[in-house]
Amino acid sequence: MPPLKTIITIIFILIIPYPTTGDQSYISILITQKGLNFTKDLLISKAISSLTPTPISQIVKNVKIPLIGKVHVVLNDIGINGVEVGSSDVVPSVGGVVIVGNGVSCELEVNWHYSYGTWVGPVSVSDSGTASIKVDGMEISVTLDMVNKEGSINLSIVECNCHINDISIDLDGGASWLYQGIVDAFEDEIVTAVEKAITKKLKAGISHLESILQTLPKQIPVDDTASLNVTFVNNPYMSDTSLGVEIYGLFIENKTHAHSYHNGLQPPVSCSESSKMIGIALDEAVFKSASDLYYNAKFMHWIVDKIPQQSLLNTAGWRFIVPQLYKKYPNADMNLDITLSDPPVMQISWQKIGAIVYADLIIDVLEGDDTIPVACISLVIAATGSVEIVGNNFTSHMNLDDFTMSLKWSKIGTLHMFLIQPVMWTIIETVFLPYANARLGVGFPLPIIRGFMLQNAEIIPSDSRITVCSDVAYAEYVDSSRSLVYTS
Repeated sequence: MPPLKTIITIIFILIIPYPTTGDQSYISILITQKGLNFTKDLLISKAISSLTPTPISQIVKNVKIPLIGKVHVVLNDIGINGVEVGSSDVVPSVGGVVIVGNGVSCELEVNWHYSYGTWVGPVSVSDSGTASIKVDGMEISVTLDMVNKEGSINLSIVECNCHINDISIDLDGGASWLYQGIVDAFEDEIVTAVEKAITKKLKAGISHLESILQTLPKQIPVDDTASLNVTFVNNPYMSDTSLGVEIYGLFIENKTHAHSYHNGLQPPVSCSESSKMIGIALDEAVFKSASDLYYNAKFMHWIVDKIPQQSLLNTAGWRFIVPQLYKKYPNADMNLDITLSDPPVMQISWQKIGAIVYADLIIDVLEGDDTIPVACISLVIAATGSVEIVGNNFTSHMNLDDFTMSLKWSKIGTLHMFLIQPVMWTIIETVFLPYANARLGVGFPLPIIRGFMLQNAEIIPSDSRITVCSDVAYAEYVDSSRSLVYTS
């Protein structure tokens, strides 16, 4: 059984509070009816385990029995056991989320004791034993209201009801008059006590959920440089068959605030398969924020001193391509100094996911301890991307479409670009793209609760956004000492 924190928090797919920035959102999440049913079943399973056992205060009453008189009866050590739910439903609406359990039954174990006086002086009669009580046809309903308050979700109980239709009592021992007396005198008290105990437990569980929501982490770490800002934006939106939330969703440098990006009005999250549990829509601005962040953090700079065709890192390998380079520095080793001149631009459409990369490649000649830059070539690389969900991570891979290049400066005279182009193609294919794809293949974590995994995910690109439609499966909760929420 998943831990209490894990189960009760999944109803929100665990979007984390963080200082909000206006009402802009760049990631939207829709929990479909299938996802809500999945969540509801887990909640009910956990509720059942928390209800067994539930102690109930003792019940004391004086019962008037024909021919015997007044009898003092005590029911104690009352405990609820063996709860079963016949059917259940979850209904989102403008007024909140309603979770209903019908045909709920449970069993109670009870110790009973009675005593009464006799007409023979101070002599009294007493007896004790046990009883089994079966509660049938119980109906339980909880209505929850969710609002956004300063970037976090506030959860409150609108209504919490428990109603019992019928109980049956089976005494172990005791006279027949005692059975009828307890049934007549204690049925209402037992029903009321059980209804109050279950309602109290449910309210305590909701209060615990509210406290968890207020103490969740405030961002998803991606690496040492970046985190994903997952602020709640606006109130949750609900229909008859789904529950949706919006989050800010941009990458931010650790310990800093996010930059502002423009986000046009986007349609609601849409999945082609209504049978999927959740849909997660990521705006193009999410990827732009990652691109800008890593660019500004100086992460897009590489010194290349080893490549598959190592001969290209010696001036002898350029002898017939750039003769003046070999003539000036014969048989000298070289480095390639690659720096992105601007943040990469990602372009998302129905047809494809593309990227434009702007880079400067400086050719360095090594002489002893000196590094001598001799020429700089500007590159504009066009690539087509493919995306994939690996675990709970959003990963990608780039393939080269085409590139253009121009000489930015040279200390070795004019370079003939048409001669250098095949070399540049090889360097891009064997050096630049593998390096970039190694990082893109790690990806970044989507906001999914620890212990749950996306399953059978479908990725749908559209104009300026990517939607992930997926089922959710429970995986083993590996390490409860680690952060509650996100896993990659």
